[in-house]
Amino acid sequence: MLECVVNISEGRDRQKLELLRQVCEGNLLDVHTDADHNRSVFTLIGTKAPRRLAEAAVQHLSLSQHQGVHPRIGVVDVVPFVPLGTSTMHDAQVARDEFAQWFAETFAVPVFLYGPERTLPTIRRDAFTTLQPQYGPSQPHVTAGAAAVGCRPILVAWNIWLTDADLSLAKDLAKSLRNEHLRTLGLQVGALTQVSMNVIAPNEIDFLAVHDAIARQTRIERCELVGLAPDDVIARYTADQQQMLDLLPSSGIVARLAERGINETD
Repeated sequence: MLECVVNISEGRDRQKLELLRQVCEGNLLDVHTDADHNRSVFTLIGTKAPRRLAEAAVQHLSLSQHQGVHPRIGVVDVVPFVPLGTSTMHDAQVARDEFAQWFAETFAVPVFLYGPERTLPTIRRDAFTTLQPQYGPSQPHVTAGAAAVGCRPILVAWNIWLTDADLSLAKDLAKSLRNEHLRTLGLQVGALTQVSMNVIAPNEIDFLAVHDAIARQTRIERCELVGLAPDDVIARYTADQQQMLDLLPSSGIVARLAERGINETD
């Protein structure tokens, strides 16, 4: 079984988001939408639903008028395939390459690959300068931009919102926490600031320790899980800690599959 966590550059237009949600029906585990980031994260199962979602996004969205806090290169911005259960990273890489070729050929959208070859931050930094697309044209599509299509292990996207910190402090906090297992950004999001994190090795990071390190420096408004998390990571914490960290049992990947009558080994 493969999970695909598609990041779409739209988080404000409810009518368009509902249309995108409907094309994924039956394979959709979760949608997380943020208006300030102007971004939505669709957690899908399988390889067909990501294509339906990507097609609808190209048809109905445009990067030309897009404004939002989060960095992006396209309307179908990031498409990572993740092995679950008995699936392997090789399975995810095959799915990645097939999706990338299909997307570029069907819609003339440049596609950058990430995984064993390079990281997603490398694409964000070097796209169309020192790094050229692996599929599709050498220039961004006029409305769809480009896409980063990857394969990776499970990661956790997790944000900590700060009550009083200015952007400079948020960036300093992000830098102080950053390591090989934790990618971080300090962002201004509306009236608040945020330490936005991709926990790329969830079993190597203590979420509570990260929370407490920030709390020693400034007041925390709240924590926010974006999408789903491994059930064993969530189970490390007490019920009170789960509430504080926004790592709830109902947001576990296996738990969400079970809600839909799907076994991880199917």
